[in-house]
Amino acid sequence: MQTIKYTFQPHGDERGQLIALEEFNDIPFRIKRVYFMYDTIEGVVRGKHAHKSLEQILVCIHGSCKIRLDNGREKKVVALEKPYEGLYVANNMWREMFDFSPDAVLMVFASEVYDEADYIRDYDEFLKFVGVKE
Repeated sequence: MQTIKYTFQPHGDERGQLIALEEFNDIPFRIKRVYFMYDTIEGVVRGKHAHKSLEQILVCIHGSCKIRLDNGREKKVVALEKPYEGLYVANNMWREMFDFSPDAVLMVFASEVYDEADYIRDYDEFLKFVGVKE
């Protein structure tokens, strides 16, 4: 399974660092929704779903967390620990976010607005959708 991790260009000086993200330049799609997770309780697993068409870039802008990706055939865990790195998550990819540090803030850039019909929340249904299970 290929995962794409983006390294964003920090701009900084003695005052600190700044990262600017633009659709189609730094993010490979039009950004239609941005949201973030924080104060995640220890041991909690977020996500546990896939999307039929939505794409995302996940950036842990503070602290750290791990992302488990599953395309139905392979699974991979990717650590997000730097505010200048983003993980691309394609559609048709099961995702679980876990092992959040107490100070973690996970920001998500999404290619679509919220649409419950785009979610696959049952793992067996996901496997059928991607053609792994009949």
